[in-house]
Parts: sequence; structure tokens; C-alpha cells
Amino acid sequence: MKRLIVYFILIVNSITVKAQTELRLSDAINIAMKNSLDIQLANNSIEANTILNNYGVAGGLPLVTSNLSDNEQVSNINQKLNSGENISRTGAATNTMVAGLAGSILLYNGNRVVATKKRLDLLQQQSMDMLNSQIQNILAGVMMGYYDIVRQQSFMKTIDRSIEASNQQLDIVKKRQNAGLANNADLFQAQIDLNALLQAKESQEVVIKQSKTELLRLLTLRPDSVINIDDSFIIVDKTVPLELILNSLYKNADIVVAEQQVKINEQIVNEIAASRYPSVRATTGFNFNRNKSAGGQLLLNQTYGPYVGVTLGIPIYNGSAYKRQQQVASINVRNADLDRKMLMRDYSAQVVKSYQSYTATLQQIQTEQKNYELSNQLLELTLQRFSLKQATIVDVKNAQQSFELSGYRLVNLNFTAKSAEIELKRLANKLTL
Repeated sequence: MKRLIVYFILIVNSITVKAQTELRLSDAINIAMKNSLDIQLANNSIEANTILNNYGVAGGLPLVTSNLSDNEQVSNINQKLNSGENISRTGAATNTMVAGLAGSILLYNGNRVVATKKRLDLLQQQSMDMLNSQIQNILAGVMMGYYDIVRQQSFMKTIDRSIEASNQQLDIVKKRQNAGLANNADLFQAQIDLNALLQAKESQEVVIKQSKTELLRLLTLRPDSVINIDDSFIIVDKTVPLELILNSLYKNADIVVAEQQVKINEQIVNEIAASRYPSVRATTGFNFNRNKSAGGQLLLNQTYGPYVGVTLGIPIYNGSAYKRQQQVASINVRNADLDRKMLMRDYSAQVVKSYQSYTATLQQIQTEQKNYELSNQLLELTLQRFSLKQATIVDVKNAQQSFELSGYRLVNLNFTAKSAEIELKRLANKLTL
């Protein structure tokens, strides 16, 4: 899957959207990958987690600090020395300067740094898998939107064929009427049937436009852009095996993310548990202190020099807060594991249901394909018989309705089978261009 992500990154960096007369499925997918706001959000999440995945954020790198203070004050001095001398001064200026450079490094804190770094690694990988999930979802959405337009345009072809038959019927009726062999009733009925089909065509044109607008939304393009899709058929992969899909569920990005969340919560437990252990920190630095006074026994006191030491912190009691936090974190681990199991259960059921729809629809397509061919032949034959006055206008209308219904069913079955195929491959993380 990493190769797929790299491929899409290359697309994002290289593709340029151009005006074109025909939009192919590969073009639509490439545009969606480039313009997708969801992918941009996922990439930003990867970038943020990559920045945070650092030993410094985990607390494993040295800390260096410096400080400087300079205080000036006016003091009234009254001192009695053991020698019997008295020192008294009013409004004496006093200056205190402190400067220092300190460095420290953590030697041990119950492996909290190790647990935190592992959690940051997992968060970075999890964000990459979330991107993978977004890519699969966008692929599925664009494919469904694209094939829906192909389906609606196929509906339009069926309507056009029926309109053609109605025009032939109307021409035959007009010729008969001119010869005195037909009445106005047949003419009116033929015209009514043709007008109904023309209205159906106008309605279908609206459906096609709305389907294209929805695809443009998925591509993050202007909703009033003009796109043309010339594909006439929905080609279904008839060789998708159930066992392979079920066995590939562990690769599903959502399930991988859920598994990583369990591991992330486990590291949080380790981090909290480490807070209950002693911590050891080595320290070193350089200090400079100077006290200067205009009066008193001590007029100047100045010290400076390096130092080195070890700091030991032992948590003794904090109201059992760490213990309770660790217990809650353990519950969160169990909850994350339950979420993963529920997701696996739901996706497994979705695979089986999609596969049942997929196989049943493929079987129906074979039968419906024959029905469509027969209904087309029946319509042509009925028109021929009508021209020879061996069939009535009602017979022609019935043949048209059979042809239209068969055409609608065939296209819908192909779309349903393709939808099930896309969903199966999405669940198995196998959607590609």
C-alpha cells in the first residue's frame, strides 16, 4: 500500500487540470487525488505527527537553560560587630547579580521516555494509515459517481431507442391516415406516447446533470464545469473471490488504525505506570553570584564556578492519582480492543453481504442480457407487424414498455454488481486505478 500512497503523492505533485472534451475514470481519480480536501487534511496530520515524533518531545534529550538577574536596591544599614564597632548607614545602594547556565539529562524514569517515543511512532504510522483509508474512500466514491453517470447515460440510450420506435410508429400512422386507413384516435395516441417519452428524456437529462454535479463535488471542481463521459458500458470484474477478501480484511486501513489505537493506549498505560517510579537526572552547569553594597561590613561578595550533581525524585504519595489514571488507561485499552473487534465483525458481515449481492447480481445479468436482446427483437418485430396492420398500437406500446424495463433492469444490475465489486475491493484495501 505504501507504493500506492507514493504514486498518489507523485500525482499530487505533477498533475495539471486541463480542459478536456472527455473525462476518463483515470482522469477523474487523478483530479480527485490532487484536489481532495480530505487528503490535504490527512497529509497535514502526517506532517504534524512526523514533527512531534522526536526524542526531545518524548523527554529523552538534554535540557539546557540559562538565567540572569540583576537587582538594585537602597538599604538602611544598622550593624553591631562583636568587636564593639557599630556601622550605621542610611540610603546605601546594594546590587545583587546572579547568572547561571544549567544542563541536565534524564538517566531513568521508569522507561517513560521509551513508552512515549513508541506512542509517537505509532501516532505517525496511524496518520499514514488514515491517509490510506482516505485514498480508498475517495477511489470508491469517484468510481461510484463515475459509473452512476454511465448508468444514467445508458438509461438515456434506452429512452432514445424507444423514442425512435415511437417516431416510426407515428410516421406509419400518418401515412395510413393520409391513405384513409387510420383515424385520429390512433394519431393522437401515437403522439401522446411520443410526448411522454420526450418528457422522460428531459427528466433523464436533469438526472444526468445532477449526477455530473455530484461527481464534480467529489473532484473538488466548480459545480458548473462541463464534463463529458463517453463510456457506454459498465465492465464488472467477475472473478472476485470471497475467501481472498475475508483473508485480506486485516489490511483494511480502518482496521489497521483500530489495531494501532490499541497499541497507542497500551503505551499510555506504560507512560502513566512510569510516573510511579523514581526518576534520576544528572545536572551540571556554571553559576556566578555577586553582591555589592555601599555600606556595611561586607562590601563585596563574589562567587562563581562549575558544578555537577545528580537529582533523585521519588514519588511517595499523591492521593493515588497515578494508580487511578493507570486503571482508567487500562480500561481504555480494553475499549479500543472492543472497538477493533466490533469493526472487524461489521466489516466481515459487510463483505459477506456485498459478496451475496455481487454473485446474485452476476447471475441475474446473464438472464437479463438475454431478455434485453429478446425485447429489442420483439420491438422491431412488432413495428414491422404494425406497418403491415398485423399489430395494434397497443401491441407496439407493450413492446416498448418491455424493452424500456428490460434496459433499465440490465443497466441497474450492472451498476449494482459494479458497486458490490468496488465495495469488496475497498474493504480488502485492494482498490487501484
